[in-house]
Amino acid sequence: MGEVYIVGAGPGDPDLITVKALKAIQKADVVLYDRLVNKQLLNVSKPSAVRIFCGKLP
Repeated sequence: MGEVYIVGAGPGDPDLITVKALKAIQKADVVLYDRLVNKQLLNVSKPSAVRIFCGKLP
């Protein structure tokens, strides 16, 4: 059985994310994200992680 983490990426500045949230992104096998995420945060996920855009555009 796996674990699910819901991580708020904050106001867009990747320096403001918590250490715990950063670690969760780094070890995730699947990352669900929307248009508000800073792309630098997606880049810290594992290369093998599946990244799924699940937001909607205005």
